[in-house]
Amino acid sequence: METNGLGSQGFPELKNDTFLRAAWGEDTDYTPVWCMRQAGRYLPEFKETRAAQDFFSTCRSPEACCELTLQPLRRFPLDAAIIFSDILVVPQALGMEVTMVPGKGPSFPEPLREERDLERLRDPAAVASELGYVFQAITLTRQRLAGRVPLIGFAGAPWTLMTYMIEGGSSSTMAQAKRWLYQKPQASHQLLRILTDALVPYLVGQVAAGAQALQLFESHAGHLGPQLFNKFALPYVRDVAKRVKARVQEAGLAPVPMIIFAKDGHFALEELAQAGYEVVGLDWTVAPEKARERVGKMVTLQGNLDPCALYASEEEIGRLVQKMLDDFGPQRYIANLGHGLYPDMDPEHVGAFVDAVHKYSRLLRQN
Repeated sequence: METNGLGSQGFPELKNDTFLRAAWGEDTDYTPVWCMRQAGRYLPEFKETRAAQDFFSTCRSPEACCELTLQPLRRFPLDAAIIFSDILVVPQALGMEVTMVPGKGPSFPEPLREERDLERLRDPAAVASELGYVFQAITLTRQRLAGRVPLIGFAGAPWTLMTYMIEGGSSSTMAQAKRWLYQKPQASHQLLRILTDALVPYLVGQVAAGAQALQLFESHAGHLGPQLFNKFALPYVRDVAKRVKARVQEAGLAPVPMIIFAKDGHFALEELAQAGYEVVGLDWTVAPEKARERVGKMVTLQGNLDPCALYASEEEIGRLVQKMLDDFGPQRYIANLGHGLYPDMDPEHVGAFVDAVHKYSRLLRQN
């Protein structure tokens, strides 16, 4: 290593690599922990920073994204930072209009309705150049992190992005998107290919900008049964990993571990464990010991405390963490929640969760 404390890309040298070691399946002295949506509305300082701007303007401001990414790290000894952004910047970069409606969530005024609507999407190869603001945010955050912990980049998986583009927002059934899968299978595959072609350079661009790990969010896996999942989600999830890794290598960049989080995708655990990702994220509906049996020794698991467990007392959180760590075992494991933090959660309880993971995982290793 260079002696000036700067790493290979001119970033400050990493001081805490526990998260990365666990992701690569190496032994760690304690269990690393981070939380999905750790930069979020449960923090009063997040609400303060966000108050002045609309959601996507915030996403487009590298300075704001950097500040929001760092806020949870000032409060808690988390083992990783995840860049503040949104999965829907990709459909936006493809030319779709997306707004964030307060209290309602994302909204696409003109969702995809017909096959011919695919013609209004931009060339996926141009998407990365539209998303320079994300790369700038990553580079700025890497510098400001000063090597404290690794920085995670992320994107939504093709099927999950497709659901938003067709539904025009959140949906409890995904009936419109699934209608496409049954009635327009060719157009569905065409759209999923467009999204994959956009995601690959976007994720590689995040690594080039300084991301030290990548998480792919297949948030809507649970709306597909095994057959639809194997046909319309899994092939693209695999393709993203394979192509990103090849491109990262071609670009002469150091390899980064990749995490796949398919919420409610428990029916595809074995397939996900063999999809080319170092880490498989689990939601809270999966029993850790059963998951470990099913995925074998080749991948690291991440998860999976029920986020609502943070409503419990700090003592109870400690007990639940203890049980979770016992079930997952000490190695090849990254502690997290089984989904993102909710806006009404108490930051003190998030702190109790993080501290309990650190404390108990060190004890586990002594015994």
